[in-house]
Amino acid sequence: MMKNITVLFFATLRDRANTGSFPMEIPPETTVANLRALLEVKFLSLNGLANYSLVAVNREYVFDEFGIPDGAEVALFPAVSGG
Repeated sequence: MMKNITVLFFATLRDRANTGSFPMEIPPETTVANLRALLEVKFLSLNGLANYSLVAVNREYVFDEFGIPDGAEVALFPAVSGG
């Protein structure tokens, strides 16, 4: 059974995707890494940015191997470089 999540984009990712949020169905075993790949296909305008973004699931930052639960709110933030 597919999981239903909400994906949120912030800053330049929001501009590139031309939306701030959207509902999405994902397969049951989807990890953050899998979701990044799905988003790159769905939003060609991201042009690789999803792979370098910070990801939070239900307001907690997570790593690529994290399994996304049903009903999750998944937020993507552009990577920030400092100096």
